[in-house]
Amino acid sequence: MNYPKIILKRGKEVSPLRKHHWVFSGAIHQMDSDLANGQLVEVQAASGQFLGIGHFSNGSIMVRIISFEDRAIDQDFWNEKIQTAFQLRKALGLTSNPDTNVFRLVHGEGDLLPGLIVDYYNGTAVIQAHHVGMHAHVVQIANALKNCFGAQLSGVFDKSAETLPKNSDSVSNEWIIGSALTDLVQEHGCTYRIDWKKGQKTGFFIDQRENRKLLGNYSKDKKVLNTFCYSGGFSVQALRDEAREVHSVDISSKAIELTEENIALNSDIIGKHESKVADVVKFIREIGDDYDVIVLDPPAFAKNQKARHNAVQAYKRLNLEALKKIKSGGILFTFSCSQVVDKVLFAHTITAAGLESGRKIKVLHQLSQPADHPINLFHPETEYLKGLVLYVE
Repeated sequence: MNYPKIILKRGKEVSPLRKHHWVFSGAIHQMDSDLANGQLVEVQAASGQFLGIGHFSNGSIMVRIISFEDRAIDQDFWNEKIQTAFQLRKALGLTSNPDTNVFRLVHGEGDLLPGLIVDYYNGTAVIQAHHVGMHAHVVQIANALKNCFGAQLSGVFDKSAETLPKNSDSVSNEWIIGSALTDLVQEHGCTYRIDWKKGQKTGFFIDQRENRKLLGNYSKDKKVLNTFCYSGGFSVQALRDEAREVHSVDISSKAIELTEENIALNSDIIGKHESKVADVVKFIREIGDDYDVIVLDPPAFAKNQKARHNAVQAYKRLNLEALKKIKSGGILFTFSCSQVVDKVLFAHTITAAGLESGRKIKVLHQLSQPADHPINLFHPETEYLKGLVLYVE
């Protein structure tokens, strides 16, 4: 295709030949001087070999490759990409499950589409583009979604204003196709209200779906503390699985309101629930030792390499407090969604906290993101969520 060409330095073709989606600025030998952010470009090796088609961006990552084939990036391209992603979710049993009608349909590089997130909420698809090149295709993506889902899809909402650079031209969150018939979803039989317009991410942390279900397996007749609770997913699941008592804590009053609303939507649960607006670390320092289960699911403490050291120290302090306070025989669910803190570093950090706590600790589960957030074998940066379930004597 007739796209502007970016020529790589000799030897720098190895990464795209290995199907890694990012081309860094240091790998580039030659390019046009007037390329615009988001423009489609062809990446070539120094030999002239075709390597891929992607979106240009004037930054450290200069090209995000969306096709390793030389082809038109047209409506047929988007139809095929969305259909391929759908077939994976269908194979996972997520597209026709009455107990769970919320899932991730497109997971960026995990589905070979860098910078694109699409989440499905019981008839509504929510798009988040993370760079202007991807956002330029939002109408084609919406049409591909409608083509894929048919009558199963009532609306497509673009929620990219928060994820695009602040200087992007007049991007606003808006409906691209139709509208929502409902904002209620089911996950493992629990009911949640999703606020995709004002909520975090696309409205819900879908990536914890299977980990919430696992928590339920440990919750019967237990007293559970859910910290950084956001909309109360872990709390609702614990109560659904007959927890005796659940306390939800978040520093955001809006999050606590969402939690309380979701608890109320599940009116048949019988366990006791209390919620509190508080700083989690300070709150844990003051609790007693009567919690049987504690969930630590903080926001990303590090979003880049420069913040990694401070993030590691924050994870250690948080987990140390929980390990010191949890009841003997208790279960700790602890997570990190910081991509720059890999699972080995996270495990070492929790180990350091465990040693300082003086408790005897066993690892029961090593957790990750669910299969609808696939990890691209050739793009390891797609692995970001990691967690441990610990038994504390």
